[in-house]
Amino acid sequence: MHNAGSGSSAVSAAFAVRNDEIRRRYERTIGRSRLEVETPGLILDLDVVRQNISAMAAWTAGRAKIRPHAKAHKSPQIARLQVDAGAVGVTCATVWEAAAILASGLDGVFIANQVVTPWKLDLLADLSRGRELMVALDSAQGANALSASATRAGVELGALIEVDTGMGRGGVRSRAEARELALHASRLPGIHVRGLSGWEGHVALERDRAARGAAAAVAVTTLAACADELRDAGIDVDIVSAGGTNTYDLTGCDPRVTETEAGSYVLMDTSYVLFSPLFKPALSVIGTVTGRHGQRAILDCGTKSHAVMLEPPRTRDRSGTAVEVHEEHALVDFEGNRMPSIGDHVELIVSYCSGTVALNEAYHVVEDDHVVDIWPIVGSGVASGSLWGPER
Repeated sequence: MHNAGSGSSAVSAAFAVRNDEIRRRYERTIGRSRLEVETPGLILDLDVVRQNISAMAAWTAGRAKIRPHAKAHKSPQIARLQVDAGAVGVTCATVWEAAAILASGLDGVFIANQVVTPWKLDLLADLSRGRELMVALDSAQGANALSASATRAGVELGALIEVDTGMGRGGVRSRAEARELALHASRLPGIHVRGLSGWEGHVALERDRAARGAAAAVAVTTLAACADELRDAGIDVDIVSAGGTNTYDLTGCDPRVTETEAGSYVLMDTSYVLFSPLFKPALSVIGTVTGRHGQRAILDCGTKSHAVMLEPPRTRDRSGTAVEVHEEHALVDFEGNRMPSIGDHVELIVSYCSGTVALNEAYHVVEDDHVVDIWPIVGSGVASGSLWGPER
């Protein structure tokens, strides 16, 4: 079994070994044109990433701070750029992501999900030494497990009470539950209750902005009422966290919200750009044309290399749109005389950035249309965690 106290250095070393292996696998592409990347390949346009980070930093000035979600990019390098631009920390979805971010030297990590497995909590407690780490709570059992691991490690872990603001997933369901859980957790050793979190994900894909804003406002009011309940119980509420890429500009304007957790904005895709046009797509997949039929080209990049959500992938130059995406193929229809030849490389702006990132192991980082670096994608599931997880 994993032993708490094995040291964050072991985790850092494990990531370093994995990352070096991935870099060696792809480093031969450094210096090549973006259209010379071996296919299917994931392209990260660093200039656009920086523009998106700057745009969010400018927007948040004087409004809610941002603790951006790393589940979209799974990259300590991107997280570092966000923190350097003013982000107050990093939000993660899993223990693996949090471990990767902490191992890179970043701080202010919030895991926006419940963690209840003892050895995972022991790992987090070990990694948190000298760092700020917070975990979402929505049950007394979860609080007890968090306290036990923190006590064993001799550390204090932060906690945000998760409130269900309408999504019907994680989170307490009432003000009374929020108050009861916060009081219970605050009495336990090793836990510092710092506030609440809630995500209005159930309204994030509402295309009508007015309707999206009205529903988001209801969600924030639910969260704010729970915050007032905690304050009335004598609990300091430093953090009230809400909002994602599609609602940051609605919830982030509410003075009752102190932080947003938007993440996809830094990469964007053809689906989310409909809701957040301030940010531009920085993520694409390169495919090779393996066949032609009329105005349709067959590319060697399917759902095993990029995920599809609301809108189809489209070519970077807007000359073509994917009409079907199969496991190993993308079928792209082109306009007029812009049809590529067999063997040509075609760059597709992805439909769903977060899902696409999870399917890949590295970014080909591009500046001035040339690959300048390889950034490993980290924290993807048990495959990463098994480097230091319990023996089977």
